[in-house]
Amino acid sequence: MQQMTPQMMGYDRAITVFSPDGRLFQVHYAQEAVRRGATVMGLKSKDGIALIVDKRISTKLLEAESIEKIFKIDDHIGAVASGLVADGRALVDRARVEAQINHITYGEPISIEILAKKISDHIQTFTQYGGVRPYGSALLIAGIDETGQRLFETDPSGALYEYKAVSIGANRNTVMEMLENRYDPGMSMDEVILLGIEALYKSMESKGEAPTIEIGVIDVATRKFRKLSEAEVKAYIEKAGVAKPGAEPARRSGEE
Repeated sequence: MQQMTPQMMGYDRAITVFSPDGRLFQVHYAQEAVRRGATVMGLKSKDGIALIVDKRISTKLLEAESIEKIFKIDDHIGAVASGLVADGRALVDRARVEAQINHITYGEPISIEILAKKISDHIQTFTQYGGVRPYGSALLIAGIDETGQRLFETDPSGALYEYKAVSIGANRNTVMEMLENRYDPGMSMDEVILLGIEALYKSMESKGEAPTIEIGVIDVATRKFRKLSEAEVKAYIEKAGVAKPGAEPARRSGEE
């Protein structure tokens, strides 16, 4: 991150004040919180969409099941968050409410694009008014509706992007480089999950750590979101051939 100078400090105090070079520093700090968060990714396949996340178990004493990084928004929509834990949970709760409002109002499931835009619009309002701060979390929102498979990334600035495959959080550049070189939209669900696991392990190699992986999937045939069981995840890791004997999960605390 760019070093702050005395001249720049005055533009660092309030979210509504632009710096002379057109930046909102508080938004940049929120984006930095995301860059320091857990490594998460979403990948489309011909069979559906996979969401993969490093759960970041901070200590052996922690019950791994208590760390929730993949969320069900609606029957056909799932999401993962990276950044500040509480901010990500608040955005997920907001998304769930929007999905239920659509059910009650229109009697049908919400489209993934409309939901992603509503969440991004909500995030943007926290960059525009005094007395608030930006969300220090970003979401990957994935789902299947009448328009097909959709995968969106929200940003603390309120920007919205759609991808075929994407990663956010720590080690994003390493994972994205691998996805750009090896990802293909014609891959099967098994193939994208194995690619995602391999990319996640590769991104942690330099730190000598092994990720604790959680996976969620949405199948084209059923249009239903579900989390894979611990046994299913373990089988994929063994199939990917990336687990090393004696490797321990990463122990970190702080951001999600």
